[in-house]
Amino acid sequence: MALGEKTITTNRKARYEYHISERLEVGMVLHGTEVKALRAGQANLQEAFCSVDGSDMVLRQCHIAHYDHGNLNNHDPVRPRRLLLHKREIVKWDKATRLKGFTIVPLRLYFKNGYAKLEIGLGKGKKIHDKRHSIAERESKVRLDRVNRQRSKE
Repeated sequence: MALGEKTITTNRKARYEYHISERLEVGMVLHGTEVKALRAGQANLQEAFCSVDGSDMVLRQCHIAHYDHGNLNNHDPVRPRRLLLHKREIVKWDKATRLKGFTIVPLRLYFKNGYAKLEIGLGKGKKIHDKRHSIAERESKVRLDRVNRQRSKE
């Protein structure tokens, strides 16, 4: 995490479900009440995904809750949000999803220098045995940390 970044939310499930091969930082087109809700930390990326519509990349199913102090002009919580990328990046990632079977997965939502940014990744779905391997690695790491903590106390 770089200086001046404040993480709002992460998609922890994405690293479990996908092998992430490439990452990219993108901007988002937001309404004012969405930015205020993000500053309050009211966002969820668990069911979110990205798709290419024509010449635009769109973030779908990202839930940004209603702003508490908003009025009648409050935003729709799960509206599609346009992502800001260069045209060549959109073409490259669209080609990877269509031809190579990759998925565009939102990984992290954060503020950088006052702007809301989204980290997206090009992911390939894991098989069941890969998921089991990830669980086994995580459990062995926890066990090893526990043993190391007990040794340091002695």
